[in-house]
Amino acid sequence: MLVGLSARALVSWFLSHHLFELRLTLLQGRGFDLGAIRSELIEEFEAVWNWKVWWSALISTTVVGGLSYLVAKRIVQPLVQMEKITQQFAQGNLTARIPESEIPELNRLAMNFNRMASNLEGVEQRRRELMGDLTHELRTPLTILEGYLEGLADGAIEPKAELFQRLATETARLGRLVNDTQELSKAEAGYLPINIQPMDVYPLLLSLIQRFCDQLLEEGPMLHLECPPNPPLVSADPERVEQILVNLLGNAVRYTANGSITVRVWSKPPQLWIAVIDTGHGIKAEELPFVFNRFWRSERSRARNPGGSGMGLAISHRLVKLQGGEILVESELDKGSTFRFSLPLA
Repeated sequence: MLVGLSARALVSWFLSHHLFELRLTLLQGRGFDLGAIRSELIEEFEAVWNWKVWWSALISTTVVGGLSYLVAKRIVQPLVQMEKITQQFAQGNLTARIPESEIPELNRLAMNFNRMASNLEGVEQRRRELMGDLTHELRTPLTILEGYLEGLADGAIEPKAELFQRLATETARLGRLVNDTQELSKAEAGYLPINIQPMDVYPLLLSLIQRFCDQLLEEGPMLHLECPPNPPLVSADPERVEQILVNLLGNAVRYTANGSITVRVWSKPPQLWIAVIDTGHGIKAEELPFVFNRFWRSERSRARNPGGSGMGLAISHRLVKLQGGEILVESELDKGSTFRFSLPLA
């Protein structure tokens, strides 16, 4: 402000004096005799000019200073408020949010901060849920191990091969819980590596069908594959697609005592769909919205097959999303379930 006013005053001073003297010369050329009063006119002009400059500077400085103060105050107030909110946020109050501002730039800053705060609040909420769920799931095998070990130490339980097999089973269950928790945490945080490439799902499906057929007993369910010999290529990670199918087929085998399990493949551009259809005991309609939640298992599945970690479907759901697809479930109690997921065509 000061530099601008000074520059304006200096330029006006030189130009005004030059122009004023030029006008006097023109007046003399038109017959006016200004010789006696020329110097006095210039002195009066300089006096008036100096007064004008000082008053202009005083009034301009007062007005501009006042406006600058008001504008600065209007900008600083929301910044001070933002500082207080960020201090609350740093102290653990993740619900703190910055209010909207009339200044567009500050309003965009507030929106970005609030978006970040919401994301962090969601991460913290998921962390708490994960810790609570993990604690709940770990309590059962740890209680079983503790009971058996105390019984062995007291001599109340006779050491048998069957007992040690149970201990090994519970230990393996703990290992699965830890591994699945780590896998899901990486997937949710975006740290899980996904190697997208063109792939043919047909050889993978044949290999998985053969592998699971070798594990099925004669009185168990029949496994079928309904897939065209040359399905279109998809853009996906072969290792992660295999992991998804192993989870879905493993659940189908685990919860289908008899009947059939069918893997069906069809193309619906721009996606390829793969469905695992079983005739198992199914899922209640009110439980379907929670199927892909971590540690979720239906009451019937908990009673029949307590060994699962309850995170296979949550991991599969996340892996499908990371590869640009979607996964859906349809089920009817005592009639079976259909899990289908899509992958983008290459």
